[in-house]
Amino acid sequence: MSLPNKRTISNTSNTNHTSSMKKANNTSNTNHTSSMKKAKSQTVACSVDSAKNGLHHDFNNTNNPDNDVVFDPSSLSLDEDLKTDDSRAPAAANLGRKKAQPPQPAKKLVIKLVKGKPTLPSNFEEDTWAKLKSAIKAIFLKQPDSCDLEKLYQAVNDLCLHKMGGNLYQRIEKECEAHISAALQSLVGQSPDLVVFLSLVERCWQDLCDQMLMIRGIALYLDRTYVKQTPNVRSLWDMGLQLFRKYLSSYSEVEHKTVTGLLRMIERERLGEAVDRTLLNHLLKMFTALGIYTESFEKPFLECTSEFYAAEGMKYMQQSDVPDYLKHVEIRLHEEHERCVLYLDVSTRKPLIATAERQLLERHISAILDKGFTMLMDGHRTEDLQRMYVLFLRVNALESLRQALASYIRRTGHGIVMDEEKDKDMVSSLLEFKASLDTIWEESFSKNEAFCNTIKDAFEHLINLRQNRPAELIAKFLDEKLRAGNKGTSEEELEGTLDKVLVLFRFIQGKDVFEAFYKKDLAKRLLLGKSASIDAEKSMISKLKTECGSQFTNKLEGMFKDIELSKEINESFKQSSQARTKLPSGIEMSVHVLTTGYWPTYPPMDVRLPHELNVYQDIFKEFYLSKYSGRRLMWQNSLGHCVLKAEFPKGKKELAVSLFQTVVLMLFNDAQKLSFQDIRDSTGIEEKELRRTLQSLACGKVRVLQKLPKGREVEDDDSFVFNEGFTAPLYRIKVNAIQMKETVEENTSTTERVFQDRQYQVDAAIVRIMKTRKVLSHTLLITELFQQLKFPIKPADLKKRIESLIDREYLERDKNNPQIYNYLA
Repeated sequence: MSLPNKRTISNTSNTNHTSSMKKANNTSNTNHTSSMKKAKSQTVACSVDSAKNGLHHDFNNTNNPDNDVVFDPSSLSLDEDLKTDDSRAPAAANLGRKKAQPPQPAKKLVIKLVKGKPTLPSNFEEDTWAKLKSAIKAIFLKQPDSCDLEKLYQAVNDLCLHKMGGNLYQRIEKECEAHISAALQSLVGQSPDLVVFLSLVERCWQDLCDQMLMIRGIALYLDRTYVKQTPNVRSLWDMGLQLFRKYLSSYSEVEHKTVTGLLRMIERERLGEAVDRTLLNHLLKMFTALGIYTESFEKPFLECTSEFYAAEGMKYMQQSDVPDYLKHVEIRLHEEHERCVLYLDVSTRKPLIATAERQLLERHISAILDKGFTMLMDGHRTEDLQRMYVLFLRVNALESLRQALASYIRRTGHGIVMDEEKDKDMVSSLLEFKASLDTIWEESFSKNEAFCNTIKDAFEHLINLRQNRPAELIAKFLDEKLRAGNKGTSEEELEGTLDKVLVLFRFIQGKDVFEAFYKKDLAKRLLLGKSASIDAEKSMISKLKTECGSQFTNKLEGMFKDIELSKEINESFKQSSQARTKLPSGIEMSVHVLTTGYWPTYPPMDVRLPHELNVYQDIFKEFYLSKYSGRRLMWQNSLGHCVLKAEFPKGKKELAVSLFQTVVLMLFNDAQKLSFQDIRDSTGIEEKELRRTLQSLACGKVRVLQKLPKGREVEDDDSFVFNEGFTAPLYRIKVNAIQMKETVEENTSTTERVFQDRQYQVDAAIVRIMKTRKVLSHTLLITELFQQLKFPIKPADLKKRIESLIDREYLERDKNNPQIYNYLA
């Protein structure tokens, strides 16, 4: 074992030391113990005299190099046990046997000699610093140094161990400051070419980094001890950066020229020139490392960016169309993002992109929408619209886009709905328009819910611009699709069309108008057998029921029940005794028995039927009333249709005609020529209806009769003859029944019935509200009615209904305030 900071000198052989210690054990324990204590407390040198049997202390001779003592500690413990009292020896021996410990190897203890405290040479610090200074200068001057790095590291280590770290740090800092100042000063007045100048700045910065890394490597022990232990002292690396930052700021020309060069290079790159991105990366990292990136570079960079894109945005908006401009903006934003990845600091990305978006997008939102939105929508350019949506989303301008969409739908839809000349194509145009908007919503507007609601609101507005006409036309469009004769339409396509029409139906406020016209058209399809598919008819009824409830479709479902029941009644009639015994031969008749409440109201039309038909009607009526007593049958002649067998000189034909046409044609079985007056007297058909009937027979495409004189209109003095020269390629020929087509009178009648039904609904709603409230002001009553009624109505019409109920004594005005109504129980 060696004592600290003492030199171990041992020239005496181990053998002599051991023998000396053994002889020393024979002396008294008292002397030995005291000697050892003195050795511990005073740290003296001991020597063993082999000629004498004892341990000798020598406090004077400290210069003898042979004065080391090596002794065996085990002999000391043995010496402790061998006291002068011999009676304890056997016990100690027995104890040793019980423990049965193996012999331990001898341990050596070296006690070093004490020398005087070493002192440093007087010029130690200066000499050491001289070596370090020489090395630092060599590093800055890029010259080789004769002293190797290990010795330099040890020199720093020695100075730190002797508490000279503070002076060393200051001297290194002073030396670095001088060289860094000189390096930056050398850049003043350098090349006017900014790229060359930037290269010099980069080289200077790279040299500093390399040099400070080498200096830090040499003085690493200083960084780890003095710098860590001393507050407010920078590491050597940070000290170097601080000095570079200080003198870069002091030589403002260098800093300004560097920043200007960087901005010019980035501007050139934006203009399409190739630049050294590595140089930009290194210099901008220099600014970041020096902590001056935000203040010295980022602020002027963002200002230049704003000016650049402000000018470019104005220029491109004037020269380009909107799709090209949006593509250009998208490319520019991508380029700026790429710059942030390649050489700009990550903190710049957000303000940089925001600046570009503000100058290229936010400032031109209105111009973009005014100039190009309608064009993109009309052209169905989903990709460009998607680009517009994504870019507007970046600058929180979706509300402006949504409002533009609403205006476009209303403007375009107004042209579709309000053009009376194109009523025939209104529904199909609306369906195409809606399908186009749905596609754009899905593909371009990312199925944004706000845009979906905008489309719905705009459609609801435009489809109710004409109060009842769209509802009527939608019903007729369905009639056209569900009517037989739609060739090339599969069931799947028909079902898809029904679903699309149902979307338009949802927007209709006056659904009662739709119901009235749909029911009238459905009746014709069912009674005339014109329905393309009963399954499709029932599917549509089911859809309407889902939309509006069973109350809405109750009558429509009742119509189907009547048709099914009529089939059973006809089968039963044919098997009855009346039919077998009383029916005239050569005639087959099928009767539809309709429940009055389910079907549309038809005006009664009188006609003198041929005898055979009258007999048939009477026999069926007798049969039906015998089966269902208490009921009343009313024959609707205007809905009848027949198939006549006609013999022409050029061949036999079957004519599919209406009941009125049948009555007129059968007159020519007994006469060759008849005047208009003769036909009217013989048939009893109302004059206007008779004119339409004769017109269809003599002036249409299928001319079974000939009118004399020829012309499109039927006059009172016209005569009609059987057309013996009639010919047609088909055996069964359908003669268009003009009276079955929609007429202005029928439309007016249907509309009037709707208004009549609405009056009943308004009256019921007023009574229901007043019965609950008992007393209510006029304003509150009108408000409640608008909330409950499902169709549009004017306040003036509501006031009329209130007056009507007052006259009928359901309500009365308050005596003190005429604007308050009381309910009369």
